[in-house]
Amino acid sequence: MVEQERVPAATATAMGKVLVTGGAGHLGANLVRRLLADGVSVRTLVRRDSNNAALQGLDVEWCFGDLRDPEATELAVRGCSHVYHCAASLSTVYGGVAAAREIYESNVLGTRNLLRAARLARVTRVVVTGSFSATGYDLDDPSRPANETMPFFPFARPLPYEQSKALAEHEVLKAFADGLDVVVATSCAILGPHDHKPSRMGQVLCDFARGRVPAYIPGGFEFVAARDIVQGHVLAMARGRAGQKYIIATRFCTMDELMGWFEQVTGRRRPRLRLPPALMAGIAEVMTPVLSRLRPHAPQRLTPGAVRILRMQRHADCSKARQELGYEPTDIVDAIREAYEDFVRRGLIERPRTATGVKPETTAPAASG
Repeated sequence: MVEQERVPAATATAMGKVLVTGGAGHLGANLVRRLLADGVSVRTLVRRDSNNAALQGLDVEWCFGDLRDPEATELAVRGCSHVYHCAASLSTVYGGVAAAREIYESNVLGTRNLLRAARLARVTRVVVTGSFSATGYDLDDPSRPANETMPFFPFARPLPYEQSKALAEHEVLKAFADGLDVVVATSCAILGPHDHKPSRMGQVLCDFARGRVPAYIPGGFEFVAARDIVQGHVLAMARGRAGQKYIIATRFCTMDELMGWFEQVTGRRRPRLRLPPALMAGIAEVMTPVLSRLRPHAPQRLTPGAVRILRMQRHADCSKARQELGYEPTDIVDAIREAYEDFVRRGLIERPRTATGVKPETTAPAASG
């Protein structure tokens, strides 16, 4: 396992109480554990009716509330010197107006409320979690590595989630213009432990380990190890330039590579069925609306939005984070292994009783750029 630099200065001795929004989410749970290990006093804002199991047993101050409530948000921020804003409503379904409104209010208006509360409370710095899906790309070659200078293109049928995260970045810039010290740490698809809800990729790993992934499609996306996105947030807090955005990624993975690493870690064979992306896109267009009506709260894996993202094969350029923050990615296979072991420990996955003869592979190279 690659060892990361422990960032000095902006940790326990330089901080008062630190607020982490969305502390029970995948990123938040890993970030809270890192801050506690660094000796930081942590308060977390979570919804009372949410799954907050990821925080059970941790020495954190719980604050129940909703970012859409300005008064509750102000109360959560009060007395904190620094804020990590990790909370977001995530979906790869286009959905209807009501679903889009919920995402907009949570991600855009919630971010606005938090940043306003932070400015009124004279918080030293806020780090906001961005999404790579809200980072622009080369329209003629979406697979060309994208950096922080590329503008978001709003006319290619983006998901409500993607649009909301782009609009949330506008709220960040407005807050910066109003005098708030705020930085964006942009996350890609996270793989790693303490994934209690679980995330989309965590659910795929669980289903794979149980033999419940009947097929997959080629394509790929930029992934980030949980420890890497946490490190990126800590570095952004300590070293980032106010008003700037930093992309944090570990490496681009094709779905074929991912299936191979899942084989290596779980001991199970990948699905035999590898569907053409165009075929899966057509199936998803038909099935997703039906499933959304019949099972509105059930997670869906290959939605039209998810298929579109995989087919784009977007790569990330982390040069800015490397040069300005000192960020260095680790190993995505280690992250998959840590996620698997954590799921096993919590009883979500059972280890196979017999080996399948899957040949171990070499460690994956880290992201370039």
